[in-house]
Amino acid sequence: MVIGTTDFKSGVKIEVDGFPYEIVDFVHVKPAKGGSFVRTKMRNLKTGNTLERTFRSVEKFELSDIADREMQFLYLQGEAFHFMDTESYEQTFLTIAQVGHARNFLKENMLTQIMFYKGDPIGVTLPNFVELTITETAPGVKGDTATGGTKLAKLETGGEVKVPLYIEEGTLIKIDTRSGNYIERVRYGP
Repeated sequence: MVIGTTDFKSGVKIEVDGFPYEIVDFVHVKPAKGGSFVRTKMRNLKTGNTLERTFRSVEKFELSDIADREMQFLYLQGEAFHFMDTESYEQTFLTIAQVGHARNFLKENMLTQIMFYKGDPIGVTLPNFVELTITETAPGVKGDTATGGTKLAKLETGGEVKVPLYIEEGTLIKIDTRSGNYIERVRYGP
């Protein structure tokens, strides 16, 4: 399917120079003289790099051949993250680079969305929120619930997140995977 710059929306996936890009941001500009154009900020779905580019308003683009499939994370072996399709039980793997920062919150048996480009896996999308246990952090301080201070805590996945000072090891917390921020305490530690 072909679209024009008037069809640009955040999240639209298009082909540019043979690569799949997702439009992150765009601005239509109509100068007093000359033709109108669109300034875009796009993310390369294969590499994760961000690109800013200007297109004339008459340009046309092919939509990317992107498909998302629900898959379950099985395990990490070396530098390969192994996933299983929940319907066909077919297995595939992604590299550390393809998984990116999602590896900080990826837990065994977690359901995810794997992005496929022309049949090849290229990335993973986690649920917006995950619940993970803190395995290592400085001791909690009584009475430090209102100061707003934070400390670094190591998660069961190996990732790290900043948490309030009163959070202790063994506490189950909720994290926003899009920003990597602590949301709330789900269950107290041991």
